[in-house]
Amino acid sequence: MSDNLFNEFTTRFPADRSRTFLIERDGTERSFAWLLDRTARYASVLADHGVIKGDRVAAQVDKSSDVIALYLACLQLGAIHLPLNTGYTGDEISYFLGDAAPRVFVCRPAHISAAKTLGDQNNVGAVLSLGSNGDGSLNDLAATATPHGNVTDVSKDDIAAILYTSGTTGRSKGAMLTHGNLGSNALTLHKAWGFKPGDTLLHALPLFHTHGLFVAINIMLVNGGKVILLPKFDADDVVERLPNATVMMGVPTFYTRLLAHPKFDKDLVANMRLFVSGSAPLLAETHDQFFERTGHKILERYGMTETCMNTSNPLDGERRPGAVGPTLPGTEARVCDKDGNILPAGEIGVLEVRGPNVFKGYWQMPEKTASEFRKDGFFITGDLATIGDDGYVTIVGRDKDLIISGGFNVYPKEVEEIIGDYDEVEEVAIFGLPHPDFGEAVAGVIVAAKGKTPDAEAIIKRTQDKLAKFKVPKRIWMIDELPRNTMGKVQKAQLRKDYADTFATASDK
Repeated sequence: MSDNLFNEFTTRFPADRSRTFLIERDGTERSFAWLLDRTARYASVLADHGVIKGDRVAAQVDKSSDVIALYLACLQLGAIHLPLNTGYTGDEISYFLGDAAPRVFVCRPAHISAAKTLGDQNNVGAVLSLGSNGDGSLNDLAATATPHGNVTDVSKDDIAAILYTSGTTGRSKGAMLTHGNLGSNALTLHKAWGFKPGDTLLHALPLFHTHGLFVAINIMLVNGGKVILLPKFDADDVVERLPNATVMMGVPTFYTRLLAHPKFDKDLVANMRLFVSGSAPLLAETHDQFFERTGHKILERYGMTETCMNTSNPLDGERRPGAVGPTLPGTEARVCDKDGNILPAGEIGVLEVRGPNVFKGYWQMPEKTASEFRKDGFFITGDLATIGDDGYVTIVGRDKDLIISGGFNVYPKEVEEIIGDYDEVEEVAIFGLPHPDFGEAVAGVIVAAKGKTPDAEAIIKRTQDKLAKFKVPKRIWMIDELPRNTMGKVQKAQLRKDYADTFATASDK
């Protein structure tokens, strides 16, 4: 029997294929029969353009139900789905096309001319377009195509998707995720989070990212449940549709914006059973405020592009603010020093994980792949963490975000939690900057709470009573908003770049 993830999904679809799978923002309902037909037609079009098992199909398209059908069409053919962030520029897309060498590149209709030029420059076999309103050449061709009837045989170790990492520490790396990786994680999360056929997921995440596609959509494909698909997060849209949903997955900014919405209260979420947060750290303060407002404790979990989900606070049990819970069933985690020596419970080190969810490696980068794995199969995540005696994992920060000032380690999260508790502070980000005396100096930026005017020097002085001298920020700037990527992660590399020369002269020491 084939291990194709497509079969794992379709065998779990409801017997009555006329049942609704997805509801569009305008209220249009898409049935499982529609999804299967659309998928088979896309598969036929791709096959007509030469796509076979193992070929890459790149897509930079706006979010729509058709994107899910395109993903499934790739699985059906045994091809490799390569979703690309809609914010990538032409130069970035050119790199991905050159590196992944896709057989087909699917773009937005408005970008077809530029996409064809990039395709020609990178020897892409065909460029098709797909719009969010059912337009584009892919849909034109699919309308008259004969639905593809076969499902290609693949093994669990065959690649189902490649996701490129952000590349903040070098050129972007393509993480190869197998049918086994995605399937095992979807089934594990489906059980861990208690999904039932009657669940309705409110979906406001991107579909080019692990969270939105391989967590949220994969779980609902396994569940045979219903998805309310919003093109993006809009607080008004979400508030309007929450009464019709039972589950929502989001990034922390979703929840802070809901808390700021005047209509968001306990009555609004009476039908909800679960809120999940990930992709960026959820402040304990947000967790507590959300519980006070709604009676719901947000379930925070931890994953990566390379591993899907590794840990999760429990559905039934303590959802601990600031922690990402124990490891999921089948996944192992440990904290080690840089030489790979396992550290005792409670000590800070680099988190390493092993399990069926962990990716196959980086596309065409065998040396990089080898350097990221221990000999016993554990993947070095690059995240700094602690694991308590009870197994709960707490993420302290990224290894690359660690500040070493005067030979002492400073973990940004510790400083951020102190300053973030001040009433006049809405958000804070702490990072290290080059310093002639200390090697690195602690610095930070603050977004003021509404109606407040924080004094940066006063805040620095207040932290002196709570932090060792080497942890106290030497400079703080006020800014309107933190730089974030599409998934809400603060871009500290950008902040380090923006303020890099701060301590270059003696007067700034």
